Amino acid sequence: MNGSTDELVALLDDGNQVIGAAPRSVMRRDNLRHSATGVLVRNPAGDIYVHRRTPTKDVYPSRYDFAAGGVVAAGEDPFDAVVRELEEELGIAGVELKRLPEGDYADENTRYHAYLYTCVWDGPVRHQPEEVAWGAWMSPAELVTKFDEWAFMPDSVGLLGAYVRSLV
Repeated sequence: MNGSTDELVALLDDGNQVIGAAPRSVMRRDNLRHSATGVLVRNPAGDIYVHRRTPTKDVYPSRYDFAAGGVVAAGEDPFDAVVRELEEELGIAGVELKRLPEGDYADENTRYHAYLYTCVWDGPVRHQPEEVAWGAWMSPAELVTKFDEWAFMPDSVGLLGAYVRSLV
């Protein structure tokens, strides 16, 4: 949904039940609990797709990330959001998604319940220009070394960092 500030986002209680909706701008401003998706994309050689967010993103602009994803819209099924975000952000569609354990993340910028997946993709990657400024494949070992060198999305590291380290 390309980060529109008037996009309606599903809001969650602490039990992960939908309790309403708010415009994305209000959700960000008030750091309201919501749900989001994340997909770790690997190629057949086991490399992970890493990208840098654009400077116009509403949270963590210009940070590096190794998960494609975004917020779940009001009325949207979380799995449908996973499929939509993966296609919008990286141009990946028709891929088998393997579910990873769900998780929760909270900091001063965002609070959400994460629906996490991984997939294997051997086709071209097409960046959504509004969201992705750069991208490349990295081995899990190379990515882990970059955790200490580059400014990564803290939520991706918090939710998926241990999984990436387990691939080394």
